[in-house]
Amino acid sequence: MGGETIIPPTFTSEEEYSVDQDFSHPSLSSLNPTLLRDYLRMKAEDGKNESDRLFLEEFDKMGPQSSSPDFEAYHKRRQKVYKEVLQSYDQLRVRSMSLNEAKYKVLSYFPGIWIENVGGKKFSDYDVPKTTSLLLIGPKGCGKSSLVNKISRVFEDDNFAPERAQISYNPSVGDGTYYLQGYMIPRGSASFCLYDSRGLADGTSENINVIQNWMNNGVRHGEPVIRKSDDSSLRRRMKFKPRELGWKFCRPQMVNFVIFVVDAVSVLKSIEGHGVEDLLCLQMINEVFKHPCLSFKDDKPVVVITHGDLLSIADCVRARVYLGELLGIPPAKQIFDIPENHDPVTELTIVDMLRYSLEHADRNLPYKNWVRKVPLFSWLCVLAMLLGFASGMACMRYLHMRHPRKSEFKIVWHTIRHIW
Repeated sequence: MGGETIIPPTFTSEEEYSVDQDFSHPSLSSLNPTLLRDYLRMKAEDGKNESDRLFLEEFDKMGPQSSSPDFEAYHKRRQKVYKEVLQSYDQLRVRSMSLNEAKYKVLSYFPGIWIENVGGKKFSDYDVPKTTSLLLIGPKGCGKSSLVNKISRVFEDDNFAPERAQISYNPSVGDGTYYLQGYMIPRGSASFCLYDSRGLADGTSENINVIQNWMNNGVRHGEPVIRKSDDSSLRRRMKFKPRELGWKFCRPQMVNFVIFVVDAVSVLKSIEGHGVEDLLCLQMINEVFKHPCLSFKDDKPVVVITHGDLLSIADCVRARVYLGELLGIPPAKQIFDIPENHDPVTELTIVDMLRYSLEHADRNLPYKNWVRKVPLFSWLCVLAMLLGFASGMACMRYLHMRHPRKSEFKIVWHTIRHIW
C-alpha cells in the first residue's frame, strides 16, 4: 500500500479523478474527524463536485456523534477503510499484468486442492465432492445471470461463443430465472459449477425457507424454484412442464460456498434515501445474508456488486464500504466490484473472487462420515443376510412347534417282567 509504486489510474471523468485525489491527499490522513468534516463541507459548499456533498452526508450519517468519545477513533478507522478500498482499484491495475498466471491457478483447481491439513487430518479424512458447487443468490435484476456469462467468458478462448445464461432484458417483468441452472466452469470440465438461482422474494421468511432447503438437501440442475406466494397458474406451469421433469433424476449437489450478488446502483439509492423500495430491498439483503444457514462455520458469503460501470469510482467505494459495515465483512477483501466491462482489471477481479470462493469452500469441507461412505450395495447385502437369518430361525421354530421331538425316555417292559 503506502510506499509502493502505483501506476497512475486511467479515469473516465474529471469527477473520478478529483475524488481520487481527495482520498490520496497527503494531509487528509493526518486530519482529525472534526477537521476532516470541515474540509469536506468546504469542498461541498463550492458546488463543483456532487460526490463531495454526498460523501459528506454519508460521513455525517454513520458512526458515533461528535459528542461521543469514540467519535474520533471511529472516523479514523472509517477513513482508513475508504482508502484501502480505493487503493484496491489501483492494485488491481498493477496486478492485471499477471492475469494469465492468476487464471492458471483457478484453471488448475480441483476439489480439495486448498484443504488446510491441520489437527493431524489428511486429504482422505475429508468428504471431498467430485465437483465444487457455488450458489449464486441475490435480488431479482441484480445481475446473477450476467455474472455467470462474464465468468464463463473469462475462461473460454472463444470470444464469439453465445452467452450461456439467459439474461432478463426488463427485470421489472417477471423474475427472470425460474429454475436452478448449473454451469460448469470452464465449460466441459468437472472442477466447479456455478448454480444460478431465482431472484430473492420481497419477504425474508420465504427466502430463508428456499435457501435452507438448498443448503440442507442440495441443489439440482433444472429444479423449479416455486414459492408459496406464486400464483396458481405459474406454479402449475412450472411443475408440470414435460420437458422440465428431468431434474427429478439429477443427483442433488451439496452447496460448498455462496456468492451473494447485489446491485451497486440500488445500494447507492438506499444510501441516499431515494426510495422506500430500495431501503426495503437492502433490509431484506441484510437479513438474508446474516442468516446462519448461509455461513460455513465462521465464513460468510462473498459479495459481488454489479453495475458499477454506471457509477463513478467514488460511488462504488461508498457502496462497498456501506455494505461492509452493514453486513459485517471487510469491503476491500470480501466485496468485489464486477462491472459490465471487458478488460483485464474486470477479469482479474472475477478470478480473485472465484479463488476466494473456492479456497473457502475447500477450507470448510466436512469430515467423512464413515457410516454414510459405505456403499449402498454393501448395506443391502448385510440387510439381506440379516433377513435370511431371521427367516431361517422363524422356520426352524415353526417346524419345532409343528413336529415336537419324541421323548428319549423309553420303558423296556419285557425286562421288567423278568425282574418280577
